[in-house]
Amino acid sequence: MNQITIRSDRKDDYKFFYKGDEVVLGAGKIISIANGLNDVVLPTCAMKIINNLIVIKDDVKHKHEEEEN
Repeated sequence: MNQITIRSDRKDDYKFFYKGDEVVLGAGKIISIANGLNDVVLPTCAMKIINNLIVIKDDVKHKHEEEEN
């Protein structure tokens, strides 16, 4: 995969690593990475992958905790 796009559908910022540096993807923002996922580390979270698009979702556990409060 060459270019990859990551979109956040989260209510809070999502942090991941690109070439060893921390990157913050703001809530509701989109970022494109030219060389694909070769240098990307995505922490475990709920996500959906559609072709070259990765959609970062709110964690199921996080939603469940909000409903309880």
